[in-house]
Amino acid sequence: MFLVCIGFMSHWNIWESDEMDEGFSVGRRWEDLDTDILVKIFQSFDIFQLTSGIAHVCSAWRLACCDPLLWKTLDLSMLKSNFIKIPLEPYVYVDGRSDKTLTRLLKISLNLSQGNITSLIFHFNLYVSDEQLTYTAERCPRLRRLVLPAWNRIKTTGICKAIQKWEDLESLTMPSIANPRDLIEKIANNCRNFSELKVMGPFDVSFASTLAEYLPKLKVLSLRCSMLIKDALILMLDRLQCLEVLNISHCLLIETPAPPAPRRIIKELDQTILEKASRLREFLTCMADSCIMCQRTENDEGLMRWYKYEEGLWKADEVSSLSL
Repeated sequence: MFLVCIGFMSHWNIWESDEMDEGFSVGRRWEDLDTDILVKIFQSFDIFQLTSGIAHVCSAWRLACCDPLLWKTLDLSMLKSNFIKIPLEPYVYVDGRSDKTLTRLLKISLNLSQGNITSLIFHFNLYVSDEQLTYTAERCPRLRRLVLPAWNRIKTTGICKAIQKWEDLESLTMPSIANPRDLIEKIANNCRNFSELKVMGPFDVSFASTLAEYLPKLKVLSLRCSMLIKDALILMLDRLQCLEVLNISHCLLIETPAPPAPRRIIKELDQTILEKASRLREFLTCMADSCIMCQRTENDEGLMRWYKYEEGLWKADEVSSLSL
């Protein structure tokens, strides 16, 4: 990155020297390059390049580095933690150097962004701590979209504390959690414009009833590639009357009859479900035996092990507003 900066500066300095040799009066220096042009150039840089030190070249470059156009989205989806799995909570151990890298990147980015970030995206294998999340929340007061698929190291109190800072939050991508009530209630009470939710993981009746109770005005819900209980699906279709878009593509749809009858996998949606879903603007489904994604969901028992598949696959979604 520094080579790019040095090369650019050298080119400008050579131009300046040529003018001086030809007897012209020079009124501009390389740091006087128009801010709009600098911003346009910096827009082609990724997060690692933007935080590599170009803001310290001079005051003009720092001003350009702080331009809101560069910081609408903080995309960390190319950064993964260096971790190993462990048998006890939080089920991952993150290398200290990996944590330091993320902390450094967050501090520089959030300093330069000056509170202008509206979208924040973390990788599926980027394990953020409570401290890192709190630090971020305090410096992103205008956040509208959060993609945070891994919560292994985040406690419910930590994410609720962050949600309290994000009154403008409209969209959340999250993992499945055992007790979602506190979180969903916090969103309902704090985020007046919240309308989109993507859950990456098993989705049961408890989760569905919590959404119906606290977020009855939810408009978009994506559960793709998850284990979905049939009764939870019916409950959502019955009670989420404002729902416009529902994505259950590649889901492992499970029917759980009363014991001792075993649960069974449903391979085709029945007419009752289709009729209930007919009021939706979009009802996205895929349950084909020939579909590779459906096969993967079934093989992974409804908890997609994204790290086994193509890099970036976890970002995809049939709902355009939830795709990265």
